[in-house]
Amino acid sequence: MPKLNRIYTRSGDDGQTLLSDGSRVWKDSQRVIAYGMVDEFNASIGVALTMKLDDRLEVILRTIQNELFHLGADLSYPGTGQDEKMVVPRIQETHVKRLEQFIEEFVSIVGPLENFILPGGSSGSAYLHIARTICRRVEREVVILMKAEEVNPHVLPYLNRLSDLLFVMARYENKQRGVDEHLWDSHA
Repeated sequence: MPKLNRIYTRSGDDGQTLLSDGSRVWKDSQRVIAYGMVDEFNASIGVALTMKLDDRLEVILRTIQNELFHLGADLSYPGTGQDEKMVVPRIQETHVKRLEQFIEEFVSIVGPLENFILPGGSSGSAYLHIARTICRRVEREVVILMKAEEVNPHVLPYLNRLSDLLFVMARYENKQRGVDEHLWDSHA
């Protein structure tokens, strides 16, 4: 674990930053944008957690917040291989599979989706929907990165499943709070 004695280093004052492999890139590089969005996404989950969500959701979301640090580290290291000098946390297939299990668990409780629903309901659910949309934005940024550089092949499936999980978590939170879902009215 890194120990941070100082928060500022001044090394980024020229508009560049250091990647995990030691290379310097501009702060507007697609790789930096992608892992920066992961940080924003993680913060949005932190905001959702301030809503005193159902206990089951809180436990899972704390684990996901840690996994998002893995994801940020994964994206901050160019390529998909491990460097012998540095072990970088990586998103793995086991992470994706666990998200799928959580999705199935919550769908078994909230039931199938019979129509599109409007984001919202309880405060906690609304914040989970915001986190879901930020997750989708991260996914789009990673797709752009993947077109130019190598990315761990488990990253995109992880983000895709995670946005789905946040959707069913939002539905579950509303159900636990006794808040009705508002269906999309295509004739409105």
